Amino acid sequence: MKHLLSLTLILSTLTTTLFAQQADLNRPFGWATCTSLTSGDDFQVTGGKGVVSPSTITLTSTGSDMRNTIIKAIKENDIIIFDGSKGDFIVSSSMQLKDLQNKTIVGINNARVCTQFYLSPELHQLMNDKKVLEQNTSKADQKLTLSNGKPVGEPREYLIRQTLIDQMKDPEEKFRNAGLFSFSNCQNIIIRNLSLQGPGAIDVGGNDLMTVSHGSKHIWVDHVDFCDGMDGNFDINSFSDFITVSWCRFHYSERTYIHANTNLVGSSDRAEQNGEDNLNVTYAFCEWGEGCDQRMPMVRFGTIHLLNDYYTCAGNSAAANPRFQAEFRIEGCYFAKGVKKIFTQKDAKAFVFVGNHYTEKFQQPADLGDVTLPYRYETIPVEDVPKVVGEQAGATLSDPLNVAKN
Repeated sequence: MKHLLSLTLILSTLTTTLFAQQADLNRPFGWATCTSLTSGDDFQVTGGKGVVSPSTITLTSTGSDMRNTIIKAIKENDIIIFDGSKGDFIVSSSMQLKDLQNKTIVGINNARVCTQFYLSPELHQLMNDKKVLEQNTSKADQKLTLSNGKPVGEPREYLIRQTLIDQMKDPEEKFRNAGLFSFSNCQNIIIRNLSLQGPGAIDVGGNDLMTVSHGSKHIWVDHVDFCDGMDGNFDINSFSDFITVSWCRFHYSERTYIHANTNLVGSSDRAEQNGEDNLNVTYAFCEWGEGCDQRMPMVRFGTIHLLNDYYTCAGNSAAANPRFQAEFRIEGCYFAKGVKKIFTQKDAKAFVFVGNHYTEKFQQPADLGDVTLPYRYETIPVEDVPKVVGEQAGATLSDPLNVAKN
């Protein structure tokens, strides 16, 4: 019997490994490889490796603020390697990266990029003492103005921001800039195998850990660990398109206070701000884990493919959330124990459910319309998602520069 159990375990491990190898194709796929809503697998996402004689730089931590050093390295090189062997990379404020093309940004040796500011236990206690969570999050009846002269619409945000201004003696509210990467009008970008650590979520209208905006296209974000974004973990907006997010992990730690709204796609219902036929994103083999409360993702306008994703965010208040004119195909996703608020929609254009697993009782709504995708893709059995995605999502690659052609 003992030998039989051992053989069963070995076969199970081999099967899981095989599924992982089959699923993780180590190449760009999904919406990142498309050039239109009907034409797929016709764009080569090559990043910096597609450049003739690409320039490469390897960064190691100095132990102090590296914001300017990182920005310079990314602007001046095609392949940027974050080597974590000398510790974390510290960044004082969000790095604005504009009009860039053909970049590959990867991490090795457990590279972690962290915001300099973070929410300490003392700041958490201060917020509790101020009874922040008892404040209203709806628009205030009367005008609210911070001591620095800036207007605020909601009582809770007002109290949080004023408390931080007073406590940190920071009238300029520099703490609100505690994000990491912001890509604006960038194309053909690969980001892999990095761990990104934010300050903790708090409702101050601050920066995201990562933002892709202003017409950025053909972006592949793969095997990245996102933790504790101040506003969002990874938001996509304003005419950005053709993006694939694969094998990523989104979660929050004890740093987070309130507002664990992890992934927003489309910042408003206004087409002139976001683009009516833009914001098409594939989320494949990703995990929304501990502490994630809402926006997994929340989307306007885009056609979204949720493929073999793993939801372990017990106690959440909203997971998959198509809104104005959004289309969702939710396929082969696994919703674990405690994940009850699985799907809500408002003014969605279409949504389709295909072969998902619900651990908690869930009345799956009838499909609305049809959602078709122009690209090829492969799936794993939904029952294998916890094992395969649970072990492989995040910064788990041993050779992130080894990218197969799509």
